[in-house]
Amino acid sequence: MKILIINFNLKNLSIDDFKAQAHIDAMDFRGVEGLISKYFIGDESDNIFGGVYIFKDEESLEKYKKGPIFEFLSTNEYFSNFTTKEHGVIDGPSIIAGAATKAIS
Repeated sequence: MKILIINFNLKNLSIDDFKAQAHIDAMDFRGVEGLISKYFIGDESDNIFGGVYIFKDEESLEKYKKGPIFEFLSTNEYFSNFTTKEHGVIDGPSIIAGAATKAIS
C-alpha cells in the first residue's frame, strides 16, 4: 500500500465554497483505479486543506498522479502552496492497530 498526502492553501476561495465543491467532486474519486480510500482534510484556522489517499500499490498512485484529477488539483488557480508527500505502510504494527493492509484486494 501507498499513502499520498496533498496539502494546499485556499486562495480567493471561501471555505464554504471549497466545502460545497468538495461535496460535488467527491464522487469523482470513486472511479480512481487502485484507490482504497480518500479523506478530505482541512485546518480552517491555518488555511491548510487537502487529502489523504490510500492506494493499493505504487502503480496505482503513479497512475493517479498522471491523471486528470491530479492535474486539476495541482494547477487549480484557487489552491496555492500545493505540496505532496508519499509514504509506505508498515504492515505489522498497522494490522495490530486495526488497519486493513494486505488483506485488501
